[in-house]
Amino acid sequence: MQQSPRVGREGDVLAVVSQSGPTVSFFDAASDRHLGSVDVPAEPHELCFDPTQRLLWCTTAYHSGYYHANSGRRTELTAIDPDTRRIVEVVDLAPEHGPHGLALDTARRRLYVSVEGSADRSGGVVVLDTETRRPLGRIDTDAPGPHWFAIDPAGRTGYATNKEAPFVSVVDLERGTLTAKVEVPGSEGLAVSADGTHAFVAAPYAGSFSATPGEGPATGIRVIEARTASVVGTLPTEGLVMPVHLTSTGKVLAGETRMVSDSASPLGHHAPGRLTVFSADTRERLGSLEVGHLPLTITSSPDGRLAYVSCVVSSTVHIVDLETLRDAARLDIARRGEPGAHGLAYIPRPA
Repeated sequence: MQQSPRVGREGDVLAVVSQSGPTVSFFDAASDRHLGSVDVPAEPHELCFDPTQRLLWCTTAYHSGYYHANSGRRTELTAIDPDTRRIVEVVDLAPEHGPHGLALDTARRRLYVSVEGSADRSGGVVVLDTETRRPLGRIDTDAPGPHWFAIDPAGRTGYATNKEAPFVSVVDLERGTLTAKVEVPGSEGLAVSADGTHAFVAAPYAGSFSATPGEGPATGIRVIEARTASVVGTLPTEGLVMPVHLTSTGKVLAGETRMVSDSASPLGHHAPGRLTVFSADTRERLGSLEVGHLPLTITSSPDGRLAYVSCVVSSTVHIVDLETLRDAARLDIARRGEPGAHGLAYIPRPA
């Protein structure tokens, strides 16, 4: 008999952002019981858990709205104690603004935060010391809106996706310099392989949410070879992809957005989205299943058995058994309006 994917998760916690909450909510990973919430500055976007400092980081990108329709960019990062569920510190990155993507290097005690550009400066990546929680420097990406950011396991190379710029920015993390631009038609989420040889990047930019099939570049996940800083293949998808995640077992998870032709909200009118799964090694499509409206963030359990897909328009988190590709559960995330569920972090119980 196959063991339940929930066995052994007692004490583990899933943290979920409600963008319009604005809150970070905590759920028991074994039972899905709601444990409590923390009010955070509006408008929270992404999460990153640091197991060394045992802190949960949350970016707040805008005063309201989202990337291409907002009322102004914020400058804060919030550090949260996930065990007591209390804010430890709000770190102001000003004059940097629009913080969004987060990547962690525990060995070097570095947190990387993507920030948007301004009229006189390109976007970039701010480097923080995770012990002092203070900025150490900035790496320019030569693009106005770097959004997601990921690093290789060695902590030497970083990749910033740029929604509107026609390239992925590749940066040398040790020297703090931009080293390459990989041509793609605008890009969204990304993940780096466990051996650091490839990056998987969602493209094209999903800002228009076009519902007309066949218009523009082919949708899918561009495979970038690190050695040559070039695209060497594409994992095709039917819909536009925003979030991309790589599990510990080598599965590439893509959140596909699906639209219908009429538009009834500022984000457009969405049909249920889809989680599509590929093998990182063979690049074979392994399967897919329907999730909520507009998948925006994906994470997984440390053992790679469960996927968590947050869907911002339906404000739901879909928990998927990746061995059977079946729904395991759904969480409904409280919100005060549109949008809803966004950033995710899996937090193992204290040692």
